[in-house]
Amino acid sequence: MLNIGIYGGSGRVGSLLIKNLQNDEVAKVSCVHVIEGIEIEVPGAVVTNDIDTLIQNSDVIIDFTLPEGTQALLEKLLITPKPLVSGTTGLNDHQINLLREVAQKAPVLYATNMSLGIAILKRLVALASEKLRDFDIEIVEMHHRYKKDAPSGTALTLAEFAAKARGLDLDEVRVSGRDGNIGERKKDEIGVFALRGGDIVGRHTVGFYNDGEYLELNHTATSRDTFAKGAIKAAKWVVSQEPGLYTIDDCLGL
Repeated sequence: MLNIGIYGGSGRVGSLLIKNLQNDEVAKVSCVHVIEGIEIEVPGAVVTNDIDTLIQNSDVIIDFTLPEGTQALLEKLLITPKPLVSGTTGLNDHQINLLREVAQKAPVLYATNMSLGIAILKRLVALASEKLRDFDIEIVEMHHRYKKDAPSGTALTLAEFAAKARGLDLDEVRVSGRDGNIGERKKDEIGVFALRGGDIVGRHTVGFYNDGEYLELNHTATSRDTFAKGAIKAAKWVVSQEPGLYTIDDCLGL
């Protein structure tokens, strides 16, 4: 039986991970890390607020927390490496570098979105961006009122795929705010904008706009279960891989 540790067990996705693993035939929740407490019962699992205890009781760890939480976990994994699946978004450069350092010692799968639909959408965005070079690219993402980072990690990943397909550096062409008399839109500009409200799980629209026509590619997540199931699939896969930094595309064989 594969022992999966949940880092962020009291979060929205964390509770779904626990629920989905209750009747799994090949994996179980062996340890849950929480800061204060947890409402859901986890029979047979260790519940702790100590990261070292989480690592000791896990074959692989799934992380859905906040950037500072992920950083604390990665700093521990540098000392005691274990396979990791992380879906935390909003990581800064230092935290991404920590991911890479841990990946030199253990297999790490990092994905801003764990869904199959987004994995396919990234490929479609790259294709459309390359073939529709004269089209303007605008990306709009919508999430619930509680999401802290903006634009979403998924939106930035989609923008990265669009930029690379045109040989562009996203940091140089991304625009995430427009206000006032800013002048005409630049040719290579890629707009990435965030909307927040209600209980929207996640919606991403990548639009390609030209004179006389436009194409929009949409993905809507209707349940966080999509992310939980994708993360569990990733955990089962990554635990048998060599050290390295993997994506959800690697797991899905895309």
